[in-house]
Amino acid sequence: MDQDTAIDAFAALAHPTRLSVFKLLVQHAPDGVPALTIAERLDAKPSTLSGHLSVLKRAGLLTSTRHQREIRYAARLEAVNSLVGFLLSDCCGGKVQNCKDILTLLDAET
Repeated sequence: MDQDTAIDAFAALAHPTRLSVFKLLVQHAPDGVPALTIAERLDAKPSTLSGHLSVLKRAGLLTSTRHQREIRYAARLEAVNSLVGFLLSDCCGGKVQNCKDILTLLDAET
């Protein structure tokens, strides 16, 4: 991931509603969640939510699939992995032993 792509992703996530949407979709990966269900769970107006979903999708953080009248959104986990990799690529100047707290945190999540 290059710096401009990372900045776009961080900018997309730099809003409370968009961050909540993204976290919800990561919890339901890889299946995703219908747009109306996202709106209900986050108590968001569907018209407002649509704009937030578009921002996240343009940043490459989401995918959408249409099933008849329903649109289902899912987090792009490969984008998440790339973003984390971008952040940690120069972690601790290449001295892995200095990154043990980060690695322990990542290991605890699996």
